Amino acid sequence: MQRHATRHFLMLQGPHGPFFHQLAGMLRAAGARVWRVAFNKGDENFWFDRPSLIPFTDAPEVWPDRVAELIATHAITDLVLYGDTRPIHAQAIAAARAAGVTVHVFEEGYLRPYWVTYERGGANGHSRLMQMSVAEMRAALAQSEIDWPDAPPQWGEMRQHIFYGALYHFFVMVRNGAYAQFRPHRDISVFQEFRLYLRRLLLTPVFMAERALATARVRRGGFPYHLVLLQLEHDSSFRMHSPFASQTEFVDLVMAGFARGAPAHHHLVFKAHPLEDGRAPVTRAIRAATARHGLTGRVHFVRGGKLAGLLAQARSAVTVNSTAAQQVLWRGLPLKAFGAAVYDKPDFVSPQPLEEFFAAPARPDSRAYRDYRHFLLETSQVPGGFYAARGRRRLLRQVVDMMLAPEDPYDALSQGKAAPRQQLRVVK
Repeated sequence: MQRHATRHFLMLQGPHGPFFHQLAGMLRAAGARVWRVAFNKGDENFWFDRPSLIPFTDAPEVWPDRVAELIATHAITDLVLYGDTRPIHAQAIAAARAAGVTVHVFEEGYLRPYWVTYERGGANGHSRLMQMSVAEMRAALAQSEIDWPDAPPQWGEMRQHIFYGALYHFFVMVRNGAYAQFRPHRDISVFQEFRLYLRRLLLTPVFMAERALATARVRRGGFPYHLVLLQLEHDSSFRMHSPFASQTEFVDLVMAGFARGAPAHHHLVFKAHPLEDGRAPVTRAIRAATARHGLTGRVHFVRGGKLAGLLAQARSAVTVNSTAAQQVLWRGLPLKAFGAAVYDKPDFVSPQPLEEFFAAPARPDSRAYRDYRHFLLETSQVPGGFYAARGRRRLLRQVVDMMLAPEDPYDALSQGKAAPRQQLRVVK
């Protein structure tokens, strides 16, 4: 008898692409049974085991009862999903908890770009990390003697991420007849979503040239500057775990604080998220706030790209709750954050009012942050990625055993039961 034969996994929506299908194959190889719920044609077309596919074609209002029924009918022991805030996932988590089912949550890495996040119960603002102090993390680390190296500087998954996103929304747009009652968790239509992905793919060379020029102007300008890390307005971290209804509100708040507190020769650089597609009026909001607060000539906008070059010369950084802030703290730069974030610890995130922060930003406790980072690398951060084939292979080598383990990653470390992790190496 196979060891995990009594484990029955139900998968909901995953990252765009074949990762969930491959993950299911590994779980089956371990002896578990796996089913997948498809909510649209995109979900269905990236799942290649038809007997285990469960199409959900009813109205969304039926879903809470339906998922409870599925859990009972298939004797589900484990629920697997990507992100925990979209309505169908939040409702499924509630049903799973009521039935005593273990909830496995995947997310983009807290320490992007070379890791993904795997947690149980919830992620981001619902993560167990929100209630953990650095002192508790240090106590857990006493069980480990491993000193983790930095990740390789290469990533290479952005193109695959955009490609799978465009393909997924194409399937939903043109072949979704069987799922006529499907409602996307975004505020725009599937056609609009597909058009934005396609536009971004086609205009990539233009955006790259624009980004290079804007970055060069900042780096060669000779002025001190503070970096603002923008996020996707439709991202769940921004929508569910921040005090702002829009990026426009955040931009105006930052501009006002900068105008009041920053020295007159300092500049402000807004860096867009790498996947920013124009659905939110970010550039228009920045232009309007620049004029409104009398900051003409001192404000710059960089469209996506890598963060390291801009951080190398920045004085500080401000964000709502972007995971990119981890790179700020890794470099020992002052950070101001406004939303709920797993890294928002008093040890290294500034509590200063924004005006005071821009005038004289307080530096983080870098030793505390390194212990925090080490704790994440020993627990919820798994080497690999969802989109590129090489990243998926690396991820699957580690995460399946973590899912099958009786303890969640945080408890496993505290109890001295954490499995050895893969050492990261640059693969040519």
